[in-house]
Amino acid sequence: MSSLLEKIMDAHGGAAWDEIRTISAMRSFGGGLWDLKQVPGIAEHGRFSVDLKREWSSLHNFGDADVRTDFAPGRVAIIRGDGEVVAESLNPRATFVGHEVTTPWTPLQLAYFTGYAMWTYNTEPQSFRLPGVTVEEIGPWTENGETWDRLQVTYPDSIETHSRVQTLYADSEGVLRRRDYEVDIMGGSPAVEYMTDQTEVSGVVLPRERKIYVRDENGAAMPEPLLVSISISDITVE
Repeated sequence: MSSLLEKIMDAHGGAAWDEIRTISAMRSFGGGLWDLKQVPGIAEHGRFSVDLKREWSSLHNFGDADVRTDFAPGRVAIIRGDGEVVAESLNPRATFVGHEVTTPWTPLQLAYFTGYAMWTYNTEPQSFRLPGVTVEEIGPWTENGETWDRLQVTYPDSIETHSRVQTLYADSEGVLRRRDYEVDIMGGSPAVEYMTDQTEVSGVVLPRERKIYVRDENGAAMPEPLLVSISISDITVE
């Protein structure tokens, strides 16, 4: 484990992550992405759950109070409360071939995107220790008068996420504040995500607020438009 990853793990709860299997919370999505992709009013509100031991997530209230998603690598499904599979894809990432930023999504594609995104966001930094994930310290970054340390995280092919290589920024205490990535399923669109309002739940520390913007050629976040905002509340761990 790199010294920076160790510092990040300690700042986010350290060994407490090893004592839990799932994180669940209420979600509220905002920003312009949902209208841009022509899928408003489907995924924005409801409960979600993620698994810390494997890549899996589920969003409840997916277009209807009795409908949820079921995401894992190589499969995504939309399922009713009685177990009926409304829609399913066994190779969902392949359905995004040729997509650009403005290409509309189907509800199943939305389920895939929100499934891997919410897993990526809410399992870190524990997920950086999963088999096949590698990290590299790539030096400091100064932003708004603060100096943050950067950790480059490379995910294996077995983990589905925005892009194979992402950069995480930690403040002087080791708390994660920013992520850079490219959204491969949106034509490689460069993005910046900021994490704020960190809170401790059963010993682990999670941000309750995230805001995501387009990243310019200098590595800065463009102030407009706000692509996605994510607020979580009523967090539980098991």
